[in-house]
Amino acid sequence: MFQIDQNDTIAVIGLGYVGLPLAVEFGKTSPTIGFDIHEARIEELQAGHDRTLEVSTAEMKEATQLNYTSTLADLARCKVFIVTVPTPINQHKQPDLTPLIKASEAIGKVLQAGAVVIYESTVYPGATEEVCVPILERVSGMVFNKDFFAGYSPERINPGDKEHRVSNIMKVTSGSTPDVAIAVDTLYKRIIKAGTHLASSIKVAEAAKVIENTQRDLNIALINELALIFDKLNIDTLEVLEAAGTKWNFLNFRPGLVGGHCISVDPYYLTHKAQEIGYYPQVILSGRQINDGMGAFVAERVIKMLTRRRIHVVGANILVLGLAFKENCPDLRNTRVVDIVQELTHYHANVHIYDPWVDAKEAHDEYGITPIKTPELGQYDAIILAVAHQQFVDMGSDAIRRYGKPEHVLYDIKSILPKDSVDARL
Repeated sequence: MFQIDQNDTIAVIGLGYVGLPLAVEFGKTSPTIGFDIHEARIEELQAGHDRTLEVSTAEMKEATQLNYTSTLADLARCKVFIVTVPTPINQHKQPDLTPLIKASEAIGKVLQAGAVVIYESTVYPGATEEVCVPILERVSGMVFNKDFFAGYSPERINPGDKEHRVSNIMKVTSGSTPDVAIAVDTLYKRIIKAGTHLASSIKVAEAAKVIENTQRDLNIALINELALIFDKLNIDTLEVLEAAGTKWNFLNFRPGLVGGHCISVDPYYLTHKAQEIGYYPQVILSGRQINDGMGAFVAERVIKMLTRRRIHVVGANILVLGLAFKENCPDLRNTRVVDIVQELTHYHANVHIYDPWVDAKEAHDEYGITPIKTPELGQYDAIILAVAHQQFVDMGSDAIRRYGKPEHVLYDIKSILPKDSVDARL
């Protein structure tokens, strides 16, 4: 019977928003190695600092059995490999499995007989056994389900969320054989206080993950489409939602930009697989189209507001408050605020982005955008409140408006300010 003992060494591959919290939890009770290809990240973690702000220095110190490395050979003694690398989409909105493929190739070089490789990265149903396992076999020279095994346990980390942490979010688990499935489930039960759900197969677990965010994406798409309709009808969307929300079974979603590493990406993994087997997923892709267009809608709305006030868009100074994909975290992955910036730039406006949470170098490297250190008072023709960081909430509309010229517009995407204190909201 396949088992994972308490003293077996666990390797966590990829130490970002998902991998580090996981490695820290395992490192509290079991020998664990956190591996990342970026040496700067390893040095940062060895110094006890996490720039993603997902894990505190105190929490890292509690993981007394956790070590960090960027040297692949250090993983040769590991029995468990947990892969938490990104699974993005390319410019054509197709799955980009490059990080997953490279991680599998790396593991294959140090994989020992009797080991299990567990994938947490979001994929389409079948990717683990159809893409990753063949790579492990080819590189290692071993036979799947004889010499080594596989599992899948989708990550459910919510960046910036200090209430829903890795240990108190229920975990879906699976394995490539019945014994392996039980062993993987037992492994996660060491650290998951909320409990686990053992799926019947790896494909079921993969599908469960990808539809979690697809469902949420579609719900937001519906509200975004309603916002587009109500805008043309000159009706306040939030007031409509508040009225409808008085019914007990009305779902509480709000319009907005849909970015991040999951919600705006996962549906494309599912639609890719659907089209591969000959089915065109109309509802999912329609929802994606609506959500992908919200940045352009916001920019167009602001431009119209400026024009009505006879403020020239060309050369106008516009301040965008927030660049992260969500509030109160530094995560820039797939932020859709960039869509607003790009659209306004096409109109030759001067756009400044201010976000006290994000790293300026990372923003420049990722998007070619360099946020300003602090906005100047009285300089802007338009102010767009794009992210509901607590700092902006605390400032309130009066302080935010001080950044504007005597004649300016304030557009609140997140509806965090009182309606009568802004010129428009989404």
